[in-house]
Amino acid sequence: MKTKLRNVTVTLEVELARWARIEAARHEMSVSRFLAALLKKEREDKDQYNAAMKRALGRRAFPKSDGKYLSREEAHDRPGLR
Repeated sequence: MKTKLRNVTVTLEVELARWARIEAARHEMSVSRFLAALLKKEREDKDQYNAAMKRALGRRAFPKSDGKYLSREEAHDRPGLR
């Protein structure tokens, strides 16, 4: 199955456009494919971060805490050191 593509016009500063052309050439890609790969990577990173955040916030409460997370004092409370 073919992926539908959409044309997008991007306006870049001269130096940034030059960098993009050089980097795309180093990766043997067009600037369009290079920018698409950068955007795809950014989206994947954010999706992974959001999934990890959801897992972390979905965990059960810690023992000895009134809320979902220990306070700083509770987390660092070491009765044997006092």
